[in-house]
Amino acid sequence: MPKKMSAARGQSIAGLLAATSLVLALSGCATFDVTAPVDARNDAPAANVKDKDAQLARDAKSGAKDDAAADGVDCRKAKCVALTFDAGPSENTPRLLDILKQEKVHATFFMLGKNHVADRPAEVKRIDAEGHELANHTWSHQILTEIKPEEVKRELSRVQDAVQEITGKKPRLMRPPQGKTDEMVSDVSRDLGLAQVLWSVTAKDYQTTDSALITKRVLEQTKRDGVILLHDIYKGTVPAVPGIIKELKNRGFTIVTVSQLLSPATPEPGMVYRP
Repeated sequence: MPKKMSAARGQSIAGLLAATSLVLALSGCATFDVTAPVDARNDAPAANVKDKDAQLARDAKSGAKDDAAADGVDCRKAKCVALTFDAGPSENTPRLLDILKQEKVHATFFMLGKNHVADRPAEVKRIDAEGHELANHTWSHQILTEIKPEEVKRELSRVQDAVQEITGKKPRLMRPPQGKTDEMVSDVSRDLGLAQVLWSVTAKDYQTTDSALITKRVLEQTKRDGVILLHDIYKGTVPAVPGIIKELKNRGFTIVTVSQLLSPATPEPGMVYRP
């Protein structure tokens, strides 16, 4: 047996160990699947990689810019970070969408059903129309690990149905409230065609209205291939977004949706994605 391990094999084993440690960190002895975005990209099927490269070639030929406003952003090469917003839409969402449009940035919106999707279909429609990613944060923010499988299914499927009725599309991603998941939640998510997305950056904007503090917390934590968690329901959050975006761009980050971060992999139902 050779003394030196090949680089490819070393990376593969490193990715496997990382995924295993994430499973243990989340649940001790759970058997559901967890992976990081970078590992998902590295393990993408060859056909996906071929399709991605062909898309990038078409974008280059047509003059499309390699930024978050272009579908052809390549996080295998770019220094990417995903921007996500939980628990809306709310009265703050139109202003947030104005900011994202001005900055040519796309985000992923993990939306609540009750009092949000149900009450603000115009905002849901606009989120979709402006190229952002529609995602599921349950109907009423119940902790999914504390309820029965049929209740988990109802919490998720009601949002799926409501978003489809408004936009004609069903979300492919969901975020469990408080990030709490387990094998049962993963099984239900898989049945509904939903991948689970956790995060690596939190401003804890539910604790403060200080936009400068929210900005500071995000910038201190953000690293390549991270997932930023913010909420478009809190007073201090949306005013912080322009400064966050400006400084992330200054630091060389490309701001993307979760699906762009995973590409050329595609979200796998039931999988837990955690940076």
